[in-house]
This record gives sequence, structure tokens and C-alpha cells, in this order.
Amino acid sequence: MTAGWAEKYPDVRLTHEVSIGSPVETLANAADHALALVVGRRGRGGYTGMRVGSVVHGLLHRAHCPVVTVPVG
Repeated sequence: MTAGWAEKYPDVRLTHEVSIGSPVETLANAADHALALVVGRRGRGGYTGMRVGSVVHGLLHRAHCPVVTVPVG
């Protein structure tokens, strides 16, 4: 998903990390000192009319920075 972006924007630091554990806790902990957290969403929540899934919902309550959701696809 990030192929080509590092070359296109060389002044922006891009890192990849694989973590194991609860997605909400892992992402919230990783964003403890971030200015914002950007996460993708599919928009297919478990309930009719639900706009965000459980991970984004959890991050909205747990993250200490703004959470930006971006539709995937």
C-alpha cells in the first residue's frame, strides 16, 4: 500500500512495523506521541448504518490524538 510513496516524498519518514496483539491497544500505544493517527476503514460495520468498525470505534475512545479514518478501496 505504500509502494512508491517514499520515492515520491523523500522528506517524509515512512516506517513499517508488524505488531502482535489487540489492534486497538497496539495502534493506540503506537500513537501515544503522534499528532494524529490515520487508519483505513471498509465502511462495513456489523450493524446497519454503522459507519466505522470496532477498531476505529475503539481508537476513538482510546487514542490520545485525533483519529483520521480513510475509506479503503
